[in-house]
Amino acid sequence: MTSDITAAVVKLLSDHHGSLDLQRLEQQLRSRAGSFPASELRAALTDEAVVAVREGRRPAGRGQLVGPDSLLVLKTPLRLCQAKSGACARARCERLHLCKYFVSGNCSFGHSCKNSHSLASPHNAVLLQRFGLEELSQKQLFQLLLQNDPFLLPEVCSHYNMGDGPFGNCNFTTSCTKLHVCRHHLQGDCRFGGSCKRAHVLDQHGLKLLQGLSPENTQNLHRIYRNKFIILNQQSAGVSGSLSSSAPRKISISESTHRPPQTPPEPPTTPPKATTDAEGNEICLFFLCRHCSFKERCARVHWHLPYRWQHLAGDGLTWKDIENMEEVEKAYCDPAQNNSCTDQPSALSFFRLMSPASEEHVDFLTMTFRGAPVRRLSTASSVSKPPHFILTTQWLWYWKDERGAWAEYGKGANCAGITSQTLEKMYLADRETAVPFTAGKFQYVLHFEEEKRMHQQNLKTQTQRDVRRRPRFVSAHDVETMRSSGSSSTSCPSLAENLPSHWDKGALPDFGFKLVTLTSSAQDYVNIEKLFRTTMSTSTIKSIQRVQNPSLWKVFQWQKEQMQGRNGGKPVDQRYLFHGTDRTLIQAICEQNFDWRVCGVHGTAYGKGSYFARDASLSNRYAKAGGGLTKVMFVALVLVGQYTQGQGSYVRPPPKRGSGDLYDSCVDRERDPTIFVVFEKQQIYPEYIIKYV
Repeated sequence: MTSDITAAVVKLLSDHHGSLDLQRLEQQLRSRAGSFPASELRAALTDEAVVAVREGRRPAGRGQLVGPDSLLVLKTPLRLCQAKSGACARARCERLHLCKYFVSGNCSFGHSCKNSHSLASPHNAVLLQRFGLEELSQKQLFQLLLQNDPFLLPEVCSHYNMGDGPFGNCNFTTSCTKLHVCRHHLQGDCRFGGSCKRAHVLDQHGLKLLQGLSPENTQNLHRIYRNKFIILNQQSAGVSGSLSSSAPRKISISESTHRPPQTPPEPPTTPPKATTDAEGNEICLFFLCRHCSFKERCARVHWHLPYRWQHLAGDGLTWKDIENMEEVEKAYCDPAQNNSCTDQPSALSFFRLMSPASEEHVDFLTMTFRGAPVRRLSTASSVSKPPHFILTTQWLWYWKDERGAWAEYGKGANCAGITSQTLEKMYLADRETAVPFTAGKFQYVLHFEEEKRMHQQNLKTQTQRDVRRRPRFVSAHDVETMRSSGSSSTSCPSLAENLPSHWDKGALPDFGFKLVTLTSSAQDYVNIEKLFRTTMSTSTIKSIQRVQNPSLWKVFQWQKEQMQGRNGGKPVDQRYLFHGTDRTLIQAICEQNFDWRVCGVHGTAYGKGSYFARDASLSNRYAKAGGGLTKVMFVALVLVGQYTQGQGSYVRPPPKRGSGDLYDSCVDRERDPTIFVVFEKQQIYPEYIIKYV
């Protein structure tokens, strides 16, 4: 039974501190479990809910995608409940009720601790059995939780790992709540060794952040964080289309133990440009259009085209640009093309396939180049941004008819009652859904699941047709044309009519923003001052400035209309909320809005998004004075919409009960919330800046 093999995989990985290389894992599984079909072993090891994979350096054998030295890391969705002892209000809480420090190995309260230390409690025992972990020892279970639950260990500071200087780009120096240590050292791939400018050993501040860990866990910290990063990298490697990016790794277990070795890819001839999952797979629209104010802090990729094709270099770490990138993109935009080779006569196809030159093209079906994985970076989908945004990626959806021709949805004589735009919106909302639609007199259903091949099915005849999602082609010349014409798009005659009536019409830039200093008698000054002094009565306001950015305001209004439409036309809950920040980020926020990966470095207790406070006194804790005494605080207009209590692992709001629709934001508590977490920056307009002492 597959469940028995999965249980054996879980137990074996747990016996080896949560991870093991593929070769040893397969050998020990066979010695323990005896003879069983390779297909069942393959199913167990390709289950992304159970294992995450870091590819090794040794070449994969025939029929395999990863080498025998690839590391497999044990995963679990089980987490600790973050509510205080006895305060969990969930009727059916799906999280363990355990003391965080007990799990970490160093609870100083012992038997007098108010939080549970019992795995055998009815609540915990049911959960362990449900998640298939009841056979693990306490030590094995805690190891598994430490490498999976983001609540248990502090994050590694991403800003410390960027930029120059003793603290990188981190502005909090010794007060940072994240670890100042080389991320690549913990991942096991730092190339600089003892000459690395990042710390490879924790200082006293770092050890203080880890004071809840037992000595044994502290010694194993390198392995725990390495496993955590492998799991996080798998989760962040999103798929942007059935053929548009490198899919999560699938491991093919060999049917025989004797396989001829493959020749590894030849080393690249051009200097590698390293990128990581932390930098994201999305190309920055601001950099593409003119410039990005976040510069090296930007979490998105800076590139001169709305797409970027790369292959994985022989070191298994570095992504290298593919030559003739525009030609590859043009071929990919044609749904009939299976690879980037488009200039070969059909009569030569057999000879070309038999020659080494066949490895020189990108295979769109397997997303490989010279046998190495390929990824396509892209700008955001056009349906996720307002209509006036330029250089977004317009994805088109096609189905293959009975003659083998590809037809776009919503186009042609026998068009379906659904369009590419509608499909794209549904795809981004839920990639596991099935979409029903009508074409002519027949009813169909379209399945998005990539692993099972995207296809549509006739509900009457059960006939299946292939489906593909490909972008509309944009050349380098098109980019230059749109970039030059798009610079004046925000200065259309109707724009001023859609702006707030109290804005200074003489301070409306063609692009970007202008700051308008308010007089103390201005009505919006009075309103913001009153809101600020509710909790900051002893502070002295030096100035209040209004941020006038027509482009951001237009995006904000568009988002408000979208949310109102989803809410049945009812008004959207919008509030003025505070956000304390560093004065060095003012220009970037005013021009490009909040980006939580740059601005939200203060914590992720309720989700990974931008944090806003009802009370100015709370935001005051995070406002940085810089070299002087003056602090800076934003007052943002935020579309909080419908909200729910957040959790640290959230990267977007959870779905509403009994509905596939998501909440609009998360909060610290549902009743009278004081902290709001917003995951979409279109829901935010940074309207005022308060400078105070």
